[in-house]
Amino acid sequence: MADEEVDFEEAVDLGDAPMEESADSGKKGRDATGRRLKGRGAQGSATTMEEGGKFDSIEKGGSVKGPQKSVEGWLIIITGLHEETQEDDIHDKFCDFGDIKNLHLNLDRRTGFVKGYGLVEYEDLKQAQDAITTMNGAALMGATISVDWAFSKGPSRRR
Repeated sequence: MADEEVDFEEAVDLGDAPMEESADSGKKGRDATGRRLKGRGAQGSATTMEEGGKFDSIEKGGSVKGPQKSVEGWLIIITGLHEETQEDDIHDKFCDFGDIKNLHLNLDRRTGFVKGYGLVEYEDLKQAQDAITTMNGAALMGATISVDWAFSKGPSRRR
């Protein structure tokens, strides 16, 4: 095969017939216009919802009002924080109700002070409920804080 001479100027008639696809590809991986689909949304991809992939989700409840669990735990929001409040101040007040899974304070980029709210996450509903009941209306660094659920269920709106 290596000793054969090849004539590159030899004309080969391909005809007007379209190229045939391999037998295993068929229509799989093509849309209605015949374009190839690639990526995570394509049929046959291991990450499509139709094929039963495991995805994190939040349970859908009815139209019952009340707290809504986030993906990882029960999140409460604290508003009315003094601008010089530190994470340690909030942790000291709220760790009495249970183990704090996550604590977040947003800071103003320009001043570096707290924007006035914070988020605290508990693993158990009872711990979060106790924190809300006890700390709502309490004073923290001279400011009266409000504590409530960060996510709550409500009636869904139909369009």
